[in-house]
Amino acid sequence: MFATDAFHQALTGTGHRAGLEHLGFPGGIAASVSDWMTTKALRRGESLTDRSSQRSALQTSAASRPHVLMIVENLPVPFDRRVWHEATTLRANGFDVSIICPTTPGYEERFEEIEGIRIHRHPLPLEARGALGYAAEYGAAFFWQTVLAWRIWLRSRFDVVHACNPPDTIFLVAGVFKLLFGTRFVFDHHDLNPELFDAKFGRRGLLYRLVVLLERLTFRLADISIATNESYRRIAIERGGMDPARVFVVRSGPKLERMRIMPPVEARRMGRRFLIGYVGVMGRQEGLHYLLEAARHIVHDLGREDVHFGLVGSGPELEALKAQAQELGVADYVTFAGRVPDQDLLEILNTADVCVNSDEFNAMNDKSTMNKIMEYMALAKPIVQFDLTEGRFTAQDASLYARPNDPIDLARKILELLDDPERRERMGQAGRRRLVEALTWEHEEAKLLAAYRSLSLEGDRGAETSASRA
Repeated sequence: MFATDAFHQALTGTGHRAGLEHLGFPGGIAASVSDWMTTKALRRGESLTDRSSQRSALQTSAASRPHVLMIVENLPVPFDRRVWHEATTLRANGFDVSIICPTTPGYEERFEEIEGIRIHRHPLPLEARGALGYAAEYGAAFFWQTVLAWRIWLRSRFDVVHACNPPDTIFLVAGVFKLLFGTRFVFDHHDLNPELFDAKFGRRGLLYRLVVLLERLTFRLADISIATNESYRRIAIERGGMDPARVFVVRSGPKLERMRIMPPVEARRMGRRFLIGYVGVMGRQEGLHYLLEAARHIVHDLGREDVHFGLVGSGPELEALKAQAQELGVADYVTFAGRVPDQDLLEILNTADVCVNSDEFNAMNDKSTMNKIMEYMALAKPIVQFDLTEGRFTAQDASLYARPNDPIDLARKILELLDDPERRERMGQAGRRRLVEALTWEHEEAKLLAAYRSLSLEGDRGAETSASRA
């Protein structure tokens, strides 16, 4: 079901404001958005008639291709590799794809088209810390997601809103299009937000109950849910109340052409014999404070001054972790590389003798599949991590498993591998073999397409096209 031509004319012509007010936007917001849309058109030298003609051409050319709008809030695209793999797979298999995501350093362009995928980026406040910070971040994201979704709709109607959490608020944007126009809603379940709230704040109260409610409403609205592993699938069924036939497991495997095996770059060892590698978010639940405690034990308690730690990534705890490294007396043994281009990432990880996943044991991490583990496996690196359910399922014989949240045992396992090069080689090859045979993105593409086939989009689009011809 789609809006009438008169309704679209009201929104796409000189009646921006009236159309937005008709949809329930407050007058002030409607006026601001209307002025912004008109100004943007005039800056490009377009008349409103030109814009309407271009939109009609876009809609006509896309009539036979289902259009998917993907919305992701916590990372930009194409930096978010899972979202980018999904988008390029859909694009290569007959879908038009648009994406809404935030801007971050290195991804400042507000609009660009890459490989035929249209990426619309919006600003966000600084990375949130604390309840008020998250409220500001998510509120700003919701505003921009709503504005950009309508802007995309007016240019080229979409058939699916594909929401990638966190947060579990994107259903509010998708719900309007589903209720008014019958668009499908796909929930791509990346994080367990109630468990994430627990990990960040360690308390349950009104805000926690709100997070649980938002998750439940997201599942209720979803036509299908895409889970990253079997643990998430069980939660969608048991806690989300979804029909098991509508929950599809699509894992976040890497593409091997990106994770290239390269010769080590000795300069990355910073003059030491061994390098320990890490890539990922610098957040509290990632457990990097345990890794720094392990580094202190290795360097100061055991006198191993031949080990360096190369940590790639950024996040809300980065500055606090740098301060902790100073306090522990290991700052000279740790390089915080920040968020780096792929070439630098590959140099560090290919040079590493052992790679670490320090995610702490909690309800969220125990059920979550961490992309970093599969990236280490792609490069044939032996791994040390805490013993978590999904981490063990993914890495199997490619990893040693330390006692949960025990930095001393983490240090012991790291040294156990550093002192046994033959074992490192065997474990690295076992991980690479498992990844190639079962866990790369190429194994997941068919599962994603099967999930989309269950939406029966081609039949709906064909019926709509036939009706318009009649």
